[in-house]
Amino acid sequence: MFLLYSTMDTYFSPIYDPIGEIEPGAPVAPSSAAAEDIGLLDAYSRAVIGAVDRVGPAVLHLQVTGANDRVNGAGSGVVFTPDAYVLTNSHVVSGSRKIQATFPDGRSLGAVLVGDDPDTDLAVLRLEGETPVFARLGDSRKLRVGQLVVAIGNPFGFQCTVTAGVVSALGRSLRTRSGRLIDSVIQTDAALNPGNSGGPLVTAGGEVVGINTAIIGMAQGICFSISAATVEFVASRLIREGRVRRCYIGVAGQNVPLSRRVVRFHELALETGVRIQSTAPDGAARAAGLLSGDIIVAIDSVPVGDVDELHRLLTEERAGKPVPITVLRLSQRLDIVVTPRETPPRPAG
Repeated sequence: MFLLYSTMDTYFSPIYDPIGEIEPGAPVAPSSAAAEDIGLLDAYSRAVIGAVDRVGPAVLHLQVTGANDRVNGAGSGVVFTPDAYVLTNSHVVSGSRKIQATFPDGRSLGAVLVGDDPDTDLAVLRLEGETPVFARLGDSRKLRVGQLVVAIGNPFGFQCTVTAGVVSALGRSLRTRSGRLIDSVIQTDAALNPGNSGGPLVTAGGEVVGINTAIIGMAQGICFSISAATVEFVASRLIREGRVRRCYIGVAGQNVPLSRRVVRFHELALETGVRIQSTAPDGAARAAGLLSGDIIVAIDSVPVGDVDELHRLLTEERAGKPVPITVLRLSQRLDIVVTPRETPPRPAG
């Protein structure tokens, strides 16, 4: 629920200038500084308008109906291929039975869920019909802090709303609802609100460099977008397989500090590690001999300082392939070979 605040009309009386009179119709020459400001403003406006003209027609308003035949919510999406594939957030379409997509010109089409990945909060849909336009993904690796970006979406159901800002930071990490960490997240101050989720973050050149996903509720101007580099990786797998394959070893861990004496003695690169709190009965870790209390300090010789780094290293390529995991057990440093297993698919809904 939200409130709309109307503004009252304000009337101003003519201002009397007692210093000097200006002849009616006489042109007033702007100062050089004012002329420069006007030029800058025009360039900024042209950049924003150009980005919206290129991408705006491909931005969709998504209405999601759940299993109870009630509208669960709404969000945004963007068509990113000529064969009508759509990018949005996983949390926008989670639990959907029916998805209706509406273009800015009022044209409406049904959409089907191709696949979603809660670990990156991304989903791919496909429209049930032809698309008149699509946007192109850009290279988010070329972004610079301070660069102009434009967010397009449907906050609170107000269709095709545009906000502009700058890239505030790059390389952020953001934790999703699944508990996993997303790397290389773009931070921007382009204003986002509920309903912007799933909409594109666009450069002045009209390229989609991110998918808007989250805001910090009590903050102002701190918004996050999943980078196009992550989008490309995830979307290609969702289109091909309907999901993203990852692997796991079956441990619950906790970040712990290591004493300097232990770090020096074992010649470790980091002063933290991951203590194994428990191992899954049917997990690869227990089968390989890892024990509760062991402290993981490296995987395949790559230092591990926290649980998030452990997750990052357990990529899909490691599934089914033996990998040495370095642990500290009491006063010993051990290399235990573990064969990670593929994470089972999440249940639908």
